[in-house]
Amino acid sequence: MARILAIDYGQKRVGLAVTDNLQIIATALDTVHSKDVINYISEYIKHENVELFVVGFPKDLQNKSTDATKYVEAFIKQLGKVFPDIPIEKTDERFTSKIAFRAMIDGGLKKTDRRDKALIDRVSAVIILQSYLEQKQNEKNRNTK
Repeated sequence: MARILAIDYGQKRVGLAVTDNLQIIATALDTVHSKDVINYISEYIKHENVELFVVGFPKDLQNKSTDATKYVEAFIKQLGKVFPDIPIEKTDERFTSKIAFRAMIDGGLKKTDRRDKALIDRVSAVIILQSYLEQKQNEKNRNTK
């Protein structure tokens, strides 16, 4: 099996996470500047087999577009042009930054470490990916009943 690569896209930084080859566990990969993310992914794909991109998609509480939505849509379009053979799935990213911050507190990270926005972006990407994996597993379980 190939890996799934999750992307938490932001105008400044992009958090990345990947699954293991069995697509069971999500792990933080890196945080890169948004202008460098396509090159980073290109280099990563040279060494690892990726079968799917999961991109966190911003919506507000009423399930409507946010100010960030247009930037993520433009990124998804660019991603699809550069990697036309790899499917892209959008997934809800509401509250991932807050959940990531809470996870860092619960994990015992010092206050100074929790201010690291790059770390928050990586943890957010892991949460996006783990949520996606759980959703797919739940769908699979429902279909087998």
